[in-house]
Amino acid sequence: MTTAELSRCPWAPDHDPLYAAYHDSEWGVPEYDARALWEKLVLDGMQAGLAWITILRKRESIRAAFDNFDPEKVAAYGEADIERLLQDAGIIRSRLKINAAIGGARIFLTMEENGESFSEYLWTFTGGAPIQNQWTTMQDVPAKTGLSETIAKDLKKRGFKFCGPVIVYAFMQAVGMVNDHLVTCPRHTIVKKMGVR
Repeated sequence: MTTAELSRCPWAPDHDPLYAAYHDSEWGVPEYDARALWEKLVLDGMQAGLAWITILRKRESIRAAFDNFDPEKVAAYGEADIERLLQDAGIIRSRLKINAAIGGARIFLTMEENGESFSEYLWTFTGGAPIQNQWTTMQDVPAKTGLSETIAKDLKKRGFKFCGPVIVYAFMQAVGMVNDHLVTCPRHTIVKKMGVR
């Protein structure tokens, strides 16, 4: 396949620079930082029932509202913080999703206190390296897999919320646990090389 035949994954259209930049620099890049992984899981949970572009457009406001997703700060949030967040038009104003983020921060810290890295925990499910898929069309890409169902079940058992198998698979795609760039996308090969540790 020549370079001229390669084109960006169709879900990230050229006419939306925010989507295009996210696709070209972030989506599918293997992420091993525990805090960054937790932030992405929270954001994917906030997406439930919404389009991802909605979250992308609000991401900086959400980060600011949630103290840059510092788990210790978020875990300490009380009712006054929840009310503050519910009044913030720059974020997703859902009490359930806000509570899920706070609860998730507390679980994240408990795991750390017990000597369990959130990053190692997640990456163990893929053997520590990205799963390299070879999709040729968007129709080939699944919404969920047996593995995302397993991870979702385990996250829920630990107390995490808004982490069903479809949300978890979107998370896995975003943080590079799976390389779901189409083989016709120039990012497929670039991301694949990043996955070699």
